[in-house]
Amino acid sequence: MRKTIDARGLTCPQPVVLTKKALEEEETSEVLTIVDNSNALENVSRLAHTLKLECKVDEKEGNYYIDIWKGESSENLSLAESSYSDTVVLISGNVLGRGDDKLGALLMKNFIYTLTQVEGAVKSLIFMNGGVLLSTEGSEVLEQIRLLEESGVEVLSCGTCLDSFQLSDKLRVGITTNMYTIVERLSGAARVITL
Repeated sequence: MRKTIDARGLTCPQPVVLTKKALEEEETSEVLTIVDNSNALENVSRLAHTLKLECKVDEKEGNYYIDIWKGESSENLSLAESSYSDTVVLISGNVLGRGDDKLGALLMKNFIYTLTQVEGAVKSLIFMNGGVLLSTEGSEVLEQIRLLEESGVEVLSCGTCLDSFQLSDKLRVGITTNMYTIVERLSGAARVITL
């Protein structure tokens, strides 16, 4: 069965997430994703190549039509997910990267959202320093972090950091932790991603 994903006007990472979900559906043998910008075109095409799937692109009136065929076997569609199940993410700031804080906030929001779309991507999220601003009242990503916690991801926020920012009573997702537990999680993980 062929499935069409109209991702025009959607921002990163939504075109990739929607395409990947469609490809994971057992009854779907072909996915046509329509995007309206070159970044989305590159990202969706890269997904197809990463999954070793055949892909053809047509451009019509400023839109890109990316046709992806699953072929006989779709076992490779879940390989990336299963290999990250013992990953811990240490988030030490409320923005991603340095330079433009507005862009950094958007990137962090997209990163957290994307984690919710990749089943089994991480085992634990640890928030330290300015990262605790993401797990406390007023954070724009609380709902996504709650979804991760509900799916089994351990969510830990540094107690010393919460105290320093005077946010101990404003923690809204996960639990307060200490440096011993943080070091224990980091040293026991197969992979650590630091942001």
